[in-house]
Amino acid sequence: MKNHFALSGNDLKEFLDEKYELYNRPSFIEVDPISIPHKFSKKEDIEIAAFFAATIAWGQRPTILKNANRLMELMESEPYQFIMHSKKKDWKRFEGFVHRTFNEKDVEYFIVALQNIYRHHGGMEKVFSEKSKKEAKTGIQHFRNIFLEINPVSRTAKHISNVEKNASAKRINMFLRWMVRNDKRGVDFGIWKSISPSVLYCPLDLHSGRVARKLGLLTRLQDDWKAVDELTKNLRILDKKDPVKYDFALFGLGVFEKF
Repeated sequence: MKNHFALSGNDLKEFLDEKYELYNRPSFIEVDPISIPHKFSKKEDIEIAAFFAATIAWGQRPTILKNANRLMELMESEPYQFIMHSKKKDWKRFEGFVHRTFNEKDVEYFIVALQNIYRHHGGMEKVFSEKSKKEAKTGIQHFRNIFLEINPVSRTAKHISNVEKNASAKRINMFLRWMVRNDKRGVDFGIWKSISPSVLYCPLDLHSGRVARKLGLLTRLQDDWKAVDELTKNLRILDKKDPVKYDFALFGLGVFEKF
């Protein structure tokens, strides 16, 4: 790993560990999309709220939080019950909902797809974990295949990243971090026990990518799956059991310190 910053090896690990400790704390939850699933206590409510919040997690953070909260309100603050028992007539309440390119029609398909997953595939954790024993990439693609098996329109399919076509899958990787990591620090949930943190991939966005390149953790210029793979391989050198913990450090450095 070559970098443009004056740290390498153990010094780099020490620096990132320090930033991980700084930013992995509940005080940062309030301004983050992960605050949405933190409103719930039931496993299925948490994972559904997290999935919707992660799906629309692009753009201005206040807008993300406002719209994710609105979705939960429209589901009567019981997302699992709503997913499992609502019918087409109940979905009129989403008319006019829009977040960037995610609109009411996408919400409706997400409800249908999640109904299918919980009724016929054992739930979201089971679908992801079936193919994630060695690495999460195959699990992400397997989930996408199951999620889209009811034949959505192409515009809705675009909201579920296709890693086979080199998509970075930032929001799905972030969602998996929330569900899988269990460090008991009050931020990530750690409610999915069937997937090891060691197989996860680091979410990659504009901020974390910029920091990773400055630190020499990433050389690829495009924010795509090849970059995600390169970054995560380097993070595994620093911590093979829990490489994605450094997402806190990279994101915190980029957003809060303008590193």
